[in-house]
Amino acid sequence: MMPRFIFTCLLLFYFSNAFSQDILNAKFEKKIKGLLDNSVSLISCERLQEKYHSKDLYILDARESSEFKVSHLKNARCVGYDNFSLKSVSDIPKESKVVVYCSIGYRSEKVGEKLLAAGFRRVYNLYGGIFEWTNRELPLFDGQNTDTKNIHPYSKEWGKWLSKGDKKMKAD
Repeated sequence: MMPRFIFTCLLLFYFSNAFSQDILNAKFEKKIKGLLDNSVSLISCERLQEKYHSKDLYILDARESSEFKVSHLKNARCVGYDNFSLKSVSDIPKESKVVVYCSIGYRSEKVGEKLLAAGFRRVYNLYGGIFEWTNRELPLFDGQNTDTKNIHPYSKEWGKWLSKGDKKMKAD
């Protein structure tokens, strides 16, 4: 009797956890869609992974340096949002593929708009940002370019959209 009860409890836990994850994902999707103007083409995490080895791909992190130091995508360059300057990307050829990301996509969309206005032609905003990347358990790197599970949650309010990773407000 006891093994059957334990098995039933485990099944209920699994399905309730999967169901709550689906609800979180649906709410996250709704939040993202409500914030973005779709002024910059979107790229999915999977598509970016496929393009990672492209020679003319540049990945720009539109978060602030304190967030970047906790973790970032491989080969990303921190360009920030508050003090973003086109000087920080002056070495990037305007015909290159440029993917911009932030926590969920709002700041990166605004930086992407500035890049497009400056003549960059192939600019993409990472859908769901580093939060979506983290929730899909894709690789993150810290300030020393070492694998990490740490992720800056931006704030307590925004951190609720992270279902994976270890939330850290400061780099170790």
